[in-house]
Amino acid sequence: MEFQLTDEQKQLRDEVRKFAEEEIKPVATEYDVEEKYPHEVMDKAADMGLLAPHVPVEYGGIGYSSLENAILTEELFAADPGIGLCISSAGFGAEALMEFGTEAQKERVLPEVTAGDAVMGSAISEPQAGSDVTSVATRAEKDGDEWVINGSKMWITNGTVADYFVVVCETDPEIEDRYSGYSQILVEGDRDRLTADKITGKLGIRASDTAELRFDDVRVPEENLIGQRGMGFLQLMQFFDETRTSVAAQGVGIARGAAERALEYAEEREQFDRPISDFQAIKHKLAEMHTNTEAARWLTYRSAWAVDNEAGDLTALASMAKEFASRTAVEVADEAVQVHGGAGFVNDHDVERLYRDAKITQIYEGTTEIQKNIVARELLDEGA
Repeated sequence: MEFQLTDEQKQLRDEVRKFAEEEIKPVATEYDVEEKYPHEVMDKAADMGLLAPHVPVEYGGIGYSSLENAILTEELFAADPGIGLCISSAGFGAEALMEFGTEAQKERVLPEVTAGDAVMGSAISEPQAGSDVTSVATRAEKDGDEWVINGSKMWITNGTVADYFVVVCETDPEIEDRYSGYSQILVEGDRDRLTADKITGKLGIRASDTAELRFDDVRVPEENLIGQRGMGFLQLMQFFDETRTSVAAQGVGIARGAAERALEYAEEREQFDRPISDFQAIKHKLAEMHTNTEAARWLTYRSAWAVDNEAGDLTALASMAKEFASRTAVEVADEAVQVHGGAGFVNDHDVERLYRDAKITQIYEGTTEIQKNIVARELLDEGA
């Protein structure tokens, strides 16, 4: 078993860390407080090749493996989860095009995204459909050579800034099979009668754009259908293991960022004429924070490796990694605030923001409760 990153992977880690230190950290608080999308940082990320780098080279990407994407994601989120999510989500929905899209769809959309000329969004969740994707009520009906879409989508990342959405719609309601009858359709962000309302006041990841989308007889050409009609749900399920592994990497990044800041503060802050890092209570906190972060990292790496090499064991691993890494992010960020004391309760220090940002990793891409259900299901199926 190999525990050593390759020289290329180490170089990737170091380059992204340098970018995050120089371009993200200095402006993170500003974008968080103002809840604004970091267009200037995104332009610089595009120059670095950080937007949708998993896209194949022939469409302008770098073709990174899932492990390399996990390394990249950790570095971005250790600096700032809000801006990190903006960068890592620029290609949301690209997987659907890469796997099921036509050549024309790929050539039209993917090079724009990797070049930083366009942003994508994945429109799945609805006001009444979160963990249960089969509750999606947004409807797409054929009218001649067009699809006519009606409905609403909620909590959509990049909702007001995206140029393209991959929208999950019910297209064949007469099909009784719970998992059939849904399709994925490419919808341009500037289509008539498509509106996006920005959601503000979020607990965390405030730099990341989140919106409610409303489709009111939105028309798109029939060739915007992605893959086979009626198979959208089953197509979508193929990517959750990969995206959950990515969220696990986000959790590792948040935990590492919080642990590093707590260590730095503990060595600088003095009480009773000595650094608080001299006190055993603080030492134990720091030890547990770094130990749990390291454990989360290697569980995440194991899952990321399985995405490309061992699909048979992936579902349980991805849910284990997502649940454990997200829990670690929340717990480590909590302890980082505690180490900072009163100073950690205001945004003069990054741990306040990391504490708020951490929680979302236990919610999106499947809640903690859903991940535990999946792991238990996989265990019971194996033992049957």
